[in-house]
Amino acid sequence: MKILVIGPSWVGDMVMSQCLYKLLKQQYPQAQLDVLAPNWCNALLTRMPEVDNAIAMPIGHGALQIALRYKMGKQLAGVYDWAIIQPNSFKSAFIPFFAGIKKRTAWKGESRYFIINDLRNNRDNFPLMIERYSALAFDKKEMTDSKALPVIPFPSLTVNQKNLDNTLNKLTLSVDQKILGLCPGAEFGPSKRWPDSYYAKVAQERIEAGWQVWVFGGEKDHQVGELIRSQLSPDLQKQCINLAGKTTLSEAVDLLSLPNIVVSNDSGLMHVAAAHNRPLVAVYGSSSPKYTPPLSQHVRVLHTDIGCRPCFKKQCKFGHLKCLTELLPSRATAAVHSLIKEQ
Repeated sequence: MKILVIGPSWVGDMVMSQCLYKLLKQQYPQAQLDVLAPNWCNALLTRMPEVDNAIAMPIGHGALQIALRYKMGKQLAGVYDWAIIQPNSFKSAFIPFFAGIKKRTAWKGESRYFIINDLRNNRDNFPLMIERYSALAFDKKEMTDSKALPVIPFPSLTVNQKNLDNTLNKLTLSVDQKILGLCPGAEFGPSKRWPDSYYAKVAQERIEAGWQVWVFGGEKDHQVGELIRSQLSPDLQKQCINLAGKTTLSEAVDLLSLPNIVVSNDSGLMHVAAAHNRPLVAVYGSSSPKYTPPLSQHVRVLHTDIGCRPCFKKQCKFGHLKCLTELLPSRATAAVHSLIKEQ
C-alpha cells in the first residue's frame, strides 16, 4: 500500500504530525508513506524515520492556484491508494482529489464534502491535536472518541550528526559547559511571547551558575535575542549566544538536541525540543497545554490562571497581556531547578 499525507504548514504541527506517521507504520509496516508539505518541512521530515519520501509542495501557504494543484494531482494519479489530509482547508484536499486517490480521509472542514470520501465529523471528541491527527490512521467506525485510540507514540526526531558537527564548527559553539536553550519567539503573535526581560532573568541565573545560554529562533526573533543579551552585564553577555536568525531550521533542529534544559514559549521550537526529549520549561500565554502540550517525559508547564485565558488570540483584546506578565521569572527558575534535580 502507498499512503500520501498532506502535511501541515507550521513547525509545531509538523512535529506533532509524527504521531500519525508512527501509528500508520505500526499498522502497515510495509506501506510506503510519503508526505506532501512545504519544502522547509524537509528539515523535520528527514528526521522522521517513518517517512519514506518528502514531496515538496510548490504552492505557498494560503495560495489557491487551482491550475497548479490540478497539474500536480494528475502527476500523482495512479500512485497512491490512500490519502490523509491533515489541514482543514478546502484547497488542501484538491491534489488528492485530482489525483483520483481512492480513499481520501480528513476531518470535516470548509464544506469539502464532495472531495473527501472518508469524512470525520466528531472532532470535538478528540481534544488534543495529536489525538485528531492520530484518529485519521484508523477506521472511521472505530474512532468514536479519544478513548478508542491506542497509546499515542510521542514524536522523536533523529539527529543528523554530520550536520550538527558542521553547525557547531561554523558557529564556533562549544559544548564544554552546560547549555540553557531559550526559545523566546512565537510566530503566532505577541500573546504567546513571554517578556524578554523575564527570559533575561532566567539567563542571568543560569550563567551565574556556570552555564552558557543559546537563544534559538528565526530572523524575526534576532531582535528579541539581542534584547535579552542587552539586559545582562558585559561579562555575562559573553556566555549568552544569540543564534536567532543565524541558523537554518535544519541546523536549529539538530542544535536543539544539545541543551541540558530548554525554556520556551508555546512555539514550533518548543515541540522540536520536546521531540528530542530535552528537559523543558514550557510557558503558555493565550494558548493551552490542553490542546497542544509539549510531548516529552521531563516537562514543567507554566501558565497563569487569570479568567480570560486561554483566549487563543494573537493580540490581547484587553491590551494588558497579564497571562504573560503575571507569570514571573521566579517560577521559571524554580522549574529549571526542579528539572536539574531530576538529572
